Amino acid sequence: MTFRFSKHVREELEKRKISQPLLEQALQSPQQKMPESDNSTCYQSQVEIGGKRYLLRVMVNETVTPHVVVTVYRTSKISKYWREP
Repeated sequence: MTFRFSKHVREELEKRKISQPLLEQALQSPQQKMPESDNSTCYQSQVEIGGKRYLLRVMVNETVTPHVVVTVYRTSKISKYWREP
C-alpha cells in the first residue's frame, strides 16, 4: 500500500525522535487498526524505543488515494488505547 506523508508528519518524526523505518513498519504491518472519530484510522503497534515500551500511533486519512499519514506520536499510556480482541 502506498502512503503520502504530510509535512507535519515529517516534522513530528524529527521532533518526537521516531525513526522513518519504525513508522513504515507500523504502516505496513500494524498490530491494530482503530477507527477514529474524525474519519481517520489509527494504525498502532507496540514498539521499543530506547529500552522502553511505547505505543506508536499513526493517524491515516484513508478516504483519499494514496492514503495520507496525518500525524504520528508515541505514548507510554498503552492501556489507554490498546484494545484486546
